[in-house]
Amino acid sequence: MTTAVTASDRRRLLEIGLIALTGLGKFVFMDWLNWRLPYILTACLFWMGYILYRRRQSPNILSQWGLSTNRFQKTFLELLPLALLSTLAFVFLGEYLETSVLNRNVLPLLLVYPLWGIIQQFLIIGLIAQNLQQLEAVDLSKGWIVLIAALVFAVVHFPYLLLVGGTFVLALLYTWLFLKGRNLVVMGIYHGWLGAFFFYTLLGRDPWNEVFAQWMG
Repeated sequence: MTTAVTASDRRRLLEIGLIALTGLGKFVFMDWLNWRLPYILTACLFWMGYILYRRRQSPNILSQWGLSTNRFQKTFLELLPLALLSTLAFVFLGEYLETSVLNRNVLPLLLVYPLWGIIQQFLIIGLIAQNLQQLEAVDLSKGWIVLIAALVFAVVHFPYLLLVGGTFVLALLYTWLFLKGRNLVVMGIYHGWLGAFFFYTLLGRDPWNEVFAQWMG
């Protein structure tokens, strides 16, 4: 028997479709055309506008998405030891493997990358994972939802295989924590900080130069 798709399910599927287009745009505008900054700014502005639009419709939606102060301190302190250990491991391995290009450019990146990290976590966890959990026409277990969200997040970071593996593990942990009620904003902040050090140390890339250099003269 086929379950009818409800109006709420249509909205959830539409959101997942828009995320798919956003992911496709990454391959076109960031990887192919190298328009990294315009793509990131456009994606951030579009999804921030969507968040404000949905908030006007449903005042409690931010709490539902984890975009509030609820459990902020609890989540921050829970993840802090892992974030510190991961950062130290990235720096140590980068020096050992001689892949590190860590420099002062990491400092401004630590300020701006968390915003992009929050948007990414919102798309993958706040929308994809939560929409899959709430779909009325499909009954997926929490394990499948966590796995699907992690796979989607990993695929978006192709073709950098080390980054694919790292984001897959991160998404497994973050999706599981989010579905247990943790704060998404904190996850986005840590995403930005960890991502910055991961790029500079293990990938040997300078994201600040890659994103901003060609647009700053």
